[in-house]
Amino acid sequence: MTTTSPRTVTPKARPLEKPTGPVPEPRRGRLVTFVRGRWLRTIPGQIRAYVVVVLIAVAALLAVLSVAIGNARDSVQTIGHDSGPQVVATSALYFALSDMDAQISNILLIGREHDLGIGYDESLRVYEKRRAEADKAAVRAAQLAGRDADLELTVQEVLEGLGRYERLVGEAMLLDRQAKHPPGELPAQVVEAYRQATDLMKLEILPKAYNITLDSGANVRQAYETKRSAVLSGRAWVVTTGAIVLLLLLAGQVFLARTFRRVINPALALATLATVALVGVATGLLSAQAEHIKTAKQDGFESVLALSRARAISHSAFADESRYLLDPGRADTYEQTYLDKSLAVLYPDMGSKPVNLENYYAGLKETVRTYVPGNEPVPFLGFFGDEARASTRGKAGETFRQVLVSYEVVLDNDRRMRELAAKGDRAGAVDLRMGLTSNAILNFAAYDAKLGSLTAVHQQAFNTAISDADGGLRGWIALPPVAAAVIALLAVAGVRPRLAEFR
Repeated sequence: MTTTSPRTVTPKARPLEKPTGPVPEPRRGRLVTFVRGRWLRTIPGQIRAYVVVVLIAVAALLAVLSVAIGNARDSVQTIGHDSGPQVVATSALYFALSDMDAQISNILLIGREHDLGIGYDESLRVYEKRRAEADKAAVRAAQLAGRDADLELTVQEVLEGLGRYERLVGEAMLLDRQAKHPPGELPAQVVEAYRQATDLMKLEILPKAYNITLDSGANVRQAYETKRSAVLSGRAWVVTTGAIVLLLLLAGQVFLARTFRRVINPALALATLATVALVGVATGLLSAQAEHIKTAKQDGFESVLALSRARAISHSAFADESRYLLDPGRADTYEQTYLDKSLAVLYPDMGSKPVNLENYYAGLKETVRTYVPGNEPVPFLGFFGDEARASTRGKAGETFRQVLVSYEVVLDNDRRMRELAAKGDRAGAVDLRMGLTSNAILNFAAYDAKLGSLTAVHQQAFNTAISDADGGLRGWIALPPVAAAVIALLAVAGVRPRLAEFR
């Protein structure tokens, strides 16, 4: 019997089955797909792209708002806390220097009669006080100079000139004490010594001190124009960028409503309301800041600076009356100087008449009689002409009217003094000027007080505007980024549930 070995059966190889799931694309293929934008053909891809665009727009809004708020803060700092107040302080330099020379002229004019005017001792005390004020104002001017080499050099030249002036004044006062002359009858050597001192003050020191304020004021005005323009430009950018964010949020609402048949997306609706609130409040803030800066500059800084100059020049002109009496050889020169300074303070309409003191008195009287605060056009020029255009109503307008009336009294006293001097009555002229039988000094003090009250009105307007600006900016360092973050989170939260539906 034959035994058959069992056959080994080899199983047939099955054909490879194709994978039923999607084959992952290689990494390079995904990049190509992204670049070609195929993913944008899908709803999830469109939603993700939308979110990215919204976030970029919100980031742009935050950046624009931060820059605009920063410009507003810088403008308030410059006008209200740094350069603006320092420039006003430097105007005290011109006043202090001018009044120093005025006190010396009074001391020399009264001679041995130490009780004339405000008295020898009081005049000397005021002189020392003005000297200290000049030093303080010069320090402020040096601080304001910063890296401005020309301004710093001018301040240094003023201080050096002041040292020379004091030496010349010391010599004149020593000769005056030795002479013990009657009022208004100075020996030639005393007059000559004082001429050197007052010429140095008038021709070198005071013009440089005046230029310090002019140059510094010009820098502040330029900074104001630049900063305010930046604030207004920032406001426009905030409105534009905010409008873009709003359009994107509204477009997202429409897209989701049509695609997913939902009436409204609560998160996107809240993001829209938050954007409207942020842009609206920020726009109002920037508008208010621009107005506060304008008020501080025009109603405050400009008026305070102009009135400070008017006060300094008025004191200098009042001192020219003493110089006119103590130095007959230069009487015509001091008379013309008095007229020039008076015209700088207030230049009335004199028609076709020659510009001299007689016509100035008449023109001033007519101006004071007919002027009504707020009426246009203003019928005079000078520092008071500028002030008349600024103080048109309210307390400022009424106070300015009182300043004009007081100024007319001062000029009337000057007229009477010169009439006495022209008649040869020098003793009567000195008596009228120094106030023994007149109220010339008291009248000038009353005018100066009214001028100070008007300056205080504008200083208050300046302080109020800056205080309001500071208050408006409070909290705006943290608010923009927090609001932008809330808007961004709400936008993401609004589309997240829709993306989840595709997982």
